[in-house]
Formats: sequence, C-alpha cells, structure tokens
Amino acid sequence: MTPIALTIAGSDSSGGAGIQADLKTFAALGVYGASVIAALTAQNTQGVDAIHDVPAGFITKQIDAVFADLAVNAVKIGMLSRVEAIEVVAAGLDRHKAGNIVLDPVMVATSGDRLLAQNAVEALTRTLIPRAVIITPNLPEAAALTGLPLASNESEMIEQARALIKRGAKAVLIKGGHGSGRQSVDLLVEPGGGVSRLAAQRIATKNTHGTGCTMSAAIAAGLAKGLGLYDAAAAAKSYVSTAIAAADQLTVGHGHGPLHHFYRQWRSS
Repeated sequence: MTPIALTIAGSDSSGGAGIQADLKTFAALGVYGASVIAALTAQNTQGVDAIHDVPAGFITKQIDAVFADLAVNAVKIGMLSRVEAIEVVAAGLDRHKAGNIVLDPVMVATSGDRLLAQNAVEALTRTLIPRAVIITPNLPEAAALTGLPLASNESEMIEQARALIKRGAKAVLIKGGHGSGRQSVDLLVEPGGGVSRLAAQRIATKNTHGTGCTMSAAIAAGLAKGLGLYDAAAAAKSYVSTAIAAADQLTVGHGHGPLHHFYRQWRSS
C-alpha cells in the first residue's frame, strides 16, 4: 500500500512553509501527500501581508472528499487561525476516525507575524490537543500554551511539556530551535515520564522559513510509513537538520529563505 499523509493547514504563497512545505516534505520522504487548505496567506520570505480564511463549510467538504477516497495513514495539522476552523477539523477527524494525528500549534510565523487568533488558543487546547498522538510546539508556542515564561533550559522545557500532557496531550515534542547554544535540542516527552533527547548541531543560517511545518510533516510521514513515535521523531529531526544545513544552497527571496526540502533529490540529479 502507498503510504498517504494528509496536511490540514494554511497555504504559503511563497512556497516555504504551510501546505507547500508539508507536501514537499511528504514527497521528499516517499509519502503521497493530500491537502486540506484552511487558510490562504499572502506572504513571502519577509512577512505575511494578509490572511484569507477558508469558510468552515468548505474545510469540511475538503476533509470529507479526501477521506471518502484515500486511505489516509497520518494527518498533520498546522495553521488553523479561527475557532470555527478548529471545530470543523476536530469534527471531521472524529467522523472519519482519523489516526496518527500530529498537531503543530502554529501561532507566529518566522517573520514574527501572528497566525492564530487569540480566542482560538483555548479552542486549540481543548479540542485538538487531546486528539493528537503528538504535538510539536516550539519554545514560544509552549510558553503561550502553558502560560509559563519562555523555557531557558531543558528542565524548563520538560516542565512545560509535562504541563501540556496534563492538559490532554498524549506526547509532546518541544523544539529548541529558538534557544541558544551549540546544539539545537528537541525533547520528546511521553506520558509515562520518558524523555528522549534529539540533538543536532545548531546551524548558522537565516534560511529557516518553514522549519516547524517541515518537522511536524516529517513526523507524520514517518508515522504514515509505520514508524513508531520515537523513530518518526528521530528521523524527522535528522531530515530537518540536514535540510537546514543545505538551505544556503538555495537563493530564494530577500528575507528568511526556506529549507532545502529536496536536498537528496537535487543532489542525485
């Protein structure tokens, strides 16, 4: 069977993040990608100019169309900017008994532009976090979701991950890309108390647009191929780290450029 992953997220008109990054990631990792577009953005590597929300009823139509025909093995959820979108996505996932749900609680773009309405944070916490097998917040997102100060070390990262588990998360990959130090450390925290440390050399580049989207999509791709949670997260960390290291091979835009999603394929060709 062909592994299939579905992304439910916003579109990035510059191609570096959101739906576009997710589909590139699925393809690069050998997974067939389907998509449900929840919002359109007018953005580039320098910032987000506008967001156009897709009507909730049309989000539902897209979800039903995909699940009616495709055997979806994993679902990645990204940018959902409104309460209405969050609610219909949750209902659709339940209706189709979707599994292997990876939630990236996207709140702010790399450029600093806010992507999630303030009143949608509670809906996201209440409605989608408990349905996901894993959530993948970065340090600012974890702080916003828990109400705690920005984590400055691994102990505080673990504390915030466990706070999210108490709020219904089944597992948390809290990402340390916004931190400092020679290594970029992500921590996979599971309900039984287990903590797995995923570390990679920190790479000096401004081209990190779409990193969070790519990480969660790569985890979903691993789950779609039958990997366990740790193996999917570890493989995703390796893929993203190498894609960041190769990012400067591309010349895209004048701001925060994208990762090099196809570093393997372009090198071989």
